[in-house]
Order: sequence, then structure tokens, then C-alpha cells
Amino acid sequence: MISVLRVLPTPHKIGLFALSLLTLLLLSLPSASDLAAEFIEPLPVNQRLPLALEVQSAQAQPLQPRLNWQSFTVQSGDSLALLFDRAGLSPQQLYRITQLPIAGKRLPRVMPGQVIELGRDSQGELKHLRYAMDNKQTLQVEQQQQGLAEWVETKEVELRTAYASATIESNFWNAAVSAGMSPNQIMSLAGIFGWDIDFALDIRAGDRFSVLYEQEFIDGHFAADGKIVAAEFTNQGDTFRAVRHTDGNFYSDKGKAMRKAFLRAPVQFNYVSSNFNPRRLHPVTKRVRPHNGTDYVAPVGTPIMAAGDGKVIQSAYNNLNGNYVFIQHGGKYVTKYLHLKKRKVKQGQRVKQGQTIGLLGSTGRVTGAHLHYEFLVNGVHRNPRKVKLPEAADIARKDRAAFLAYAKEQLHTLEHRQQIMVAMQ
Repeated sequence: MISVLRVLPTPHKIGLFALSLLTLLLLSLPSASDLAAEFIEPLPVNQRLPLALEVQSAQAQPLQPRLNWQSFTVQSGDSLALLFDRAGLSPQQLYRITQLPIAGKRLPRVMPGQVIELGRDSQGELKHLRYAMDNKQTLQVEQQQQGLAEWVETKEVELRTAYASATIESNFWNAAVSAGMSPNQIMSLAGIFGWDIDFALDIRAGDRFSVLYEQEFIDGHFAADGKIVAAEFTNQGDTFRAVRHTDGNFYSDKGKAMRKAFLRAPVQFNYVSSNFNPRRLHPVTKRVRPHNGTDYVAPVGTPIMAAGDGKVIQSAYNNLNGNYVFIQHGGKYVTKYLHLKKRKVKQGQRVKQGQTIGLLGSTGRVTGAHLHYEFLVNGVHRNPRKVKLPEAADIARKDRAAFLAYAKEQLHTLEHRQQIMVAMQ
């Protein structure tokens, strides 16, 4: 059996030992500053404590009084004076508001259906006017201490890209409407390709088109259809492509200007009674005689456009042609417009492409209302639908590389959307 002998210190020694141990413990503890850095004393509960705040001195802003708002819709036949009278406002108030630069220009042009909002104070005094000029801009007129103030509040517009396409079965207009395009977009699309395609004569069943266009959104909600970005049109086997440049004009995927010196047709979207035919039987004399032009049938009064820039060399009337206009385009080209109801230009006048030069009618030797249109090159009648037209200037050389890269991207997007549509059908 093994025993262990424990030697215990005497009481005096115990006291010295405890003191030494306490000293070592105190030396090993962190300082008060260290403790303050590591521990934050919690705030006492259920007690109100003072909180030191440094407040910058500022002039107190008066609270704006709450206004009572009323909306007034412009009625058919309304003038701004009638609307203000109906709203209980005096002619003097109307006068003061219309002396403002923006309000004086925009308010008198209010249209039926538009709304003007009036904000009055508790005494019935007019303090604020709001007028939504469109879905993006609102005119604000406010009575301030120094007098009337006005400004235009503009909402941020988000642009998104949309796609439309169709194959023509009966006519271009119906196909575009069925694709979800607006009337403005349809006319714009025809305008883009109007130098290459006569939309009154050349459209056939089986032709097809596809379009990338912008849509405008405000506060996440659809606001309006925007401009066309890129488009492709296949007409009788020929495919034309166009992309909008930063200058607002359209160019082909090769950088060629879509705009030409002449429009293919001086009338938009109308049925053509007879095409270019040098062996045509005349409808009145019943004799075979050259019909060196194209007849466009449309309602009486339809605007007739100048096919290109030029100078009016004749604007007159005779028993055969009725009211007619001849335009010289440089030294090589002449266009003729016959059987007009009314002439809108005079001899010697300069005209621009697309300018209205007259109204379609039935004057002269005709069996019905139509426009007879002729196109002469060096004095020789040519088919305006087939003749090669002089082109406008191509895209600037300094912009060419950037445009071609952009056009390639947009047309690739257009093709990709086409593939998706085909896969979904």
C-alpha cells in the first residue's frame, strides 16, 4: 500500500501565497479603457434619457394649404373662355394665365376630350392649374407669392422593342392591321419602302413584311407606339431591308439611302384601274392608242403628291387633260398629272417631293374619277414602276462602319424574331 504525504503550508505562508496570486490576476486583467472599447453598457429600461442633437438653424417653410381639385373636360365647340366660365373663373384670371409664355401658347389649343384640372383653396381662389398636353407632358400653373409661375412636368419614357409581321393575302393595309400595327406605323412603313415599291400597284398576295419598332412605356404602363427601328419587305420575290440611322433617315443593310429622287407613286394605297400599256384600248374612243402612264382610281379630292423635287412648267386646263400639272425635275425627267379636280400649284413654282400639287378629279376626257400619271426620261415615256430611279446620297463615310455594325445587329434581331414566330405557328 502506497501512501501519499501532503505537505500543507502554514497560515502565514497561505496569506503570502493568496496575495501573490491576486496580484498576478489583477495584472493580467485589461485596463479600463480596453474594457470600455469591448463592452458597451446597455441603456436602462423604462427611463427617459436626454439625447444631444445638433440641429442646423434653418428658416421654417410654411405648409402649403390643401387644395380642392376639380376636373373640367373640354366639350365639342368649347373655347378656353367657355370652359373657364363653366368653371366659375373670371375673364381676368383667364387673361393672366394666357399671358404666360407656355400657357398662352398651349391652352388655347385644347381639344375636345382633354381635361383641365383646377385646384382652389378654402376661399375658392384658384391656386393651381394642371393640363396634360399629352401622356408625357403636363403643364403646371401655380399661384406663388411673387405671382403666377408655370413649368412643364415631363414623365420619364421607357422604350421597349416590339415586333410585327404578316403575309399579305388581300391587301397591305389589312395585313398590317391584323399584325397589330397602328395607322401611323402602316403609313410610315409604306413611306420607308415607297421609293422601291408602288404600294398601289405592286403589292401581291404572298408578299410579306416584318418590323421592329419602339413602344413607349410610362410608369410601367404602355403609352404609345414609337418609331420603326428596322424593317424588311419582300415584294414579288425581291426583298428590301431598311434600318433607321441616328439622323432619322433609313438606309439599306449596305448603307444605301432608301430615299430616292422620285416616289414610285404619287398616290397612297389606292386601286389602279390600268397599268402601263402601250397597246391599251382607249375607254372613250375605243381605239388602240398608247397609254403611256398609269391610272390611279381613288375618291374625288384625294391629294396628289409631287413625285420629286422640281419646277412646275405647266399648270393649266384643256378639254383632253382637264386640269393638269407638268413638273420638270432637273434636265432629264418630267412628270405629268392629269384630270385633276383642282390645281394647287402655279407655273414657275418650285415644289418638294411629297408636296400636294392638286386633288384627284374627273376633268377632261375621262369615264370616271382618276389620276393619269406619266413619267418621261429625256422626253420618252417610261413605266414609273419599273424605271431605275436616281438615288439620294448614301450614309456619310464617317458614320458608315458604326451604322453597318448597328444595322447588322438590328437585322439579326429581326431575323431571330421571325424564326420564333415561325416556330410558334
